[in-house]
Amino acid sequence: MGKLAAPGIKTFGVLAVLVTLCARPVIGDAIMMTQAMTASSIAEIFISEEGIRLELEIGGADLPGFRNLMPDEVYQRMGYEPKPLAERYPLFFQQDLVFRGDGGPPLPARVLAMEPRPRVRRDVITGEPMPLAEGEEVETVIYAVLEYPFRAQPSTISIEPPKSDQGAAAANIGFVAYHDGLPINDFRYLSSKEILDLDWGDPWYSRFRNRNLRRQYDSPISAFLYVEPYEVRTEIIVRPIDMEQWIDLGLEDRDTLPVEMQFELKRKIAEFLADHQNLLIDGQPVEPELDRVNFLRRTLRTSTVIDPPEELDVYSATLGVIYVAPTEGLPQEAQITWDLFSEKIQRVPAAATDEAGPLRFFLVPDDNVLWWKNFLKNPTLPTLVDIAPPPGLGVRLLSWAGWAFLLAFLVLVATQIWGAIKGRSIGKRLVPTISLLVVVVICLGLTLPNRMNQERSEEIVAALLHNIYRAFDFRGEENIYDVLEQSVSGDLLTEIYLETRRGLELASQGGARAKVKEIEMLQVESKPVPGEQGFVARSTWNVSGSVGHWGHVHTRTNQYEADLTIQPVDGAWKVTNLEILQEERL
Repeated sequence: MGKLAAPGIKTFGVLAVLVTLCARPVIGDAIMMTQAMTASSIAEIFISEEGIRLELEIGGADLPGFRNLMPDEVYQRMGYEPKPLAERYPLFFQQDLVFRGDGGPPLPARVLAMEPRPRVRRDVITGEPMPLAEGEEVETVIYAVLEYPFRAQPSTISIEPPKSDQGAAAANIGFVAYHDGLPINDFRYLSSKEILDLDWGDPWYSRFRNRNLRRQYDSPISAFLYVEPYEVRTEIIVRPIDMEQWIDLGLEDRDTLPVEMQFELKRKIAEFLADHQNLLIDGQPVEPELDRVNFLRRTLRTSTVIDPPEELDVYSATLGVIYVAPTEGLPQEAQITWDLFSEKIQRVPAAATDEAGPLRFFLVPDDNVLWWKNFLKNPTLPTLVDIAPPPGLGVRLLSWAGWAFLLAFLVLVATQIWGAIKGRSIGKRLVPTISLLVVVVICLGLTLPNRMNQERSEEIVAALLHNIYRAFDFRGEENIYDVLEQSVSGDLLTEIYLETRRGLELASQGGARAKVKEIEMLQVESKPVPGEQGFVARSTWNVSGSVGHWGHVHTRTNQYEADLTIQPVDGAWKVTNLEILQEERL
């Protein structure tokens, strides 16, 4: 056993008070939690070439399991018979919380620090530290830092948590382990002995033998196939250091990837992977075009593009490459045949995704085809809404004639009434009066459907917005412009194109564009354009969209308030002016 250093404790009295506070029943709630990152005690294990650094947050409910680590005053306040700390330290490191290298004796250890402090608030999915909300109160825990130096680098490490006299777990511990800064597992419970195999050449491949302790992103390469109307997209996530077994990237003996070499890395890897797509669409080989290539930061919640670029650790650096193949409508079948396997890469997570969701698969050397077939009974294809055209000159003339005839009819009726008052017969004038009334009814009846009212203006606004957003379902800027031109006047076309595209792009995904799923009209208030045909509509609407990337579905909902000027152009209703008054990300 190595030398045991006294802990750097601010005051034993504070720890003693902590024991009293932690004895309150409220602490029992923490033990009932199911997520490991909310366990009563948290252990973060950092493994490096020099040894192991263990950072502990010990909750009050777990103090008995860590009693031999506590100062004498705290130990006795917990109700135990006095026993010197010098005698209890060896018990803790050799019997309570035990680390062994290569199955040998317990590793020597020392306590670097111990103090009470507020519990770290963690994300309930990823376990990552989060800032406290203003005024938020959290439990006080005992924070301890322990160090286990290596005499020689072990190939395996075993971890044995504290046990009760009956052999059950004596503490509720959530833990995560890191090897040279790379997480080996997602937050999990440490309730029994676990064995960790270390890969000192590449810590990415360090793994616990217990498969339940594997992290979610455990594979160095993943492949995804997305099939949508007008395009098939392939996406590959890969570590550059793993690509070195196929192409020379100059990464040997490097610990980091500086920003200045990242562009060339992305180019070489994208070109290499383009030759290994082996993509078939409806039975025909296709060479997809490179769309985007970015370094990614991945968490259990999402994968985001690293922008602006920064220096990256060579072992954790992860690259995402996207290729796109345009299609005519929705294909019936698509597949990629994977041929990048090696001694360490024998299983590649993959998924084929359409609007029904992903179908997950694992590519292996004997079963290496990621296949998609159109089993959708009613696939959603981009469709535009037909909008009744504005009234033409003939309709407007007919309307004016109807009002003129109505005026004449009223004059004729008034004349007949006056004649009746004077005692003159009106029988001879009855036929022309009725005939004129019929003409009035026909003229106004034919023009009534074209009258602009609140309901009609709402229908036109909703239809135009639908068609504007649906234009972005099509592939290629030229096609999008052609569809947009049906709803937007020429002078405004470029502005609407850029503004709508910006609203649909996800900056965190390197400019990936969401596909609109729903347009919800909230309010439309219209008024006529003075002296012109058309109207101005102050409109509020929500736009919801989503895009699938890297095995995640990213969603976005924006709310807009804008003034839209809508007028007849070339025989169709079009937006001729747009003023965004407010935009909000919901």
